[in-house]
Parts: sequence; C-alpha cells; structure tokens
Amino acid sequence: MSFIGSLLGLALTLFMLVLIARLILDWIVTLSDNPQGIRKPREIVYKITEPVIAPVRRVLKPVRFGSVQVDLAFTVVFIAVLILRAVVFSL
Repeated sequence: MSFIGSLLGLALTLFMLVLIARLILDWIVTLSDNPQGIRKPREIVYKITEPVIAPVRRVLKPVRFGSVQVDLAFTVVFIAVLILRAVVFSL
C-alpha cells in the first residue's frame, strides 16, 4: 500500500472513531436526565462530522415510524466510511 493509501486509511479510521463517539454522546444525552460535561465534547464531534452528514441528510430525509423519526443519514455515512476503509486497506 502506498503512503497516500495508508494516510487515507488512517483518516477514514479516525473519522469512523469520531462517528462512534458521536453515537455514544448522542445516546448519553438521550438517556441521561442532566448530562453535565457532555456539551463541549459533543460540540467538537458535531463540528467534525456534521459537514459530512448534513449533505446526506438533505438528500435522504428522516423516516417516520409513527411518532418516531429515524435519521438514516448517520447510518449511510457510517456504512460508506466502512466500505471506503475496506477498499483503501485492500489496495
């Protein structure tokens, strides 16, 4: 694998870890009554991931299941990162 391929693979791995951090922080906020100390890390994670997720969200609208809305943009971006990472590391 070339240096550029290794660098791209590392960047995709780090981005995937930030997506996982976003998922965990969102669940903490959802399940916690008063999540103290989560606001600043959550802002940082959102600043990193939102530029990638927002365009996908504009194309792929949230799906409604009764009174619940499911945002599929995060899932699509996460799967895309997994596939791209697998492709880059297989080269």
